[in-house]
Amino acid sequence: MNAAIPMLISTENLRSNAADTKLACTLAAVAGALNTAAFEVVGFFSANMTGNVSSLSDHLAKANLVPGLFFLEIVCIFIAGSAFSTLLINAGRRKNMRAVYAFNIIIEGIGLVLLGAVEIWLNPLSHGVMLILSLSFLMGLQNAVVTRISNARVRTTHISGTSTDIGIELAMLFDVVRRKESPKDAPVYLERLRLHFSTLMSFLTGGVAGIWLFHLLGYGFLICIGISVIMLALHNMVHKQQDL
Repeated sequence: MNAAIPMLISTENLRSNAADTKLACTLAAVAGALNTAAFEVVGFFSANMTGNVSSLSDHLAKANLVPGLFFLEIVCIFIAGSAFSTLLINAGRRKNMRAVYAFNIIIEGIGLVLLGAVEIWLNPLSHGVMLILSLSFLMGLQNAVVTRISNARVRTTHISGTSTDIGIELAMLFDVVRRKESPKDAPVYLERLRLHFSTLMSFLTGGVAGIWLFHLLGYGFLICIGISVIMLALHNMVHKQQDL
């Protein structure tokens, strides 16, 4: 039963590792594509809060207030996206709306489509600023969705944490081989290792694809990814209705 559960619908005790892995692979690829393409365009990462806070510290230490303010805005916008997503999720959970996670992803997709349209047809004067801040909000929204629905087992933009988790699981398996840990726990460590490794590789693959898509489609790649994300969420919602 669990293997058939849509990855953007169920949570808590209904959650399966297969659903979390699909969630990680799909949305980490999206995050990798958007984050890397944004860096290619304007030289800033939209979802790397560790790097952005470090840059903020550097500018503050050197009294470079204007660029420092920009990095502060990136961090605050990311937090705002996460808070906005969480408020929607909380409201949906209070009303027992199991599709509220998919609804959040639809909002992300619509945001990407609108952002792509603005960049292509309106050609804003400060397109780099608008691109990064908009993507930061949407990445904060997405990260809150996957964190809440997976009970923090999946983080699609937090590759530092994912890499740390890979190291932890490898060390635990090493201790199992040395008989320092119980062999009966090995399947759990392997399952977690596959999940975290899949997340990292999907982010990497998505990043490569994001560069290719941008050079092929220009800002149209935002519309392409946005439509794909919307279709993914709608597909999950349709499956949820069929299960009911």
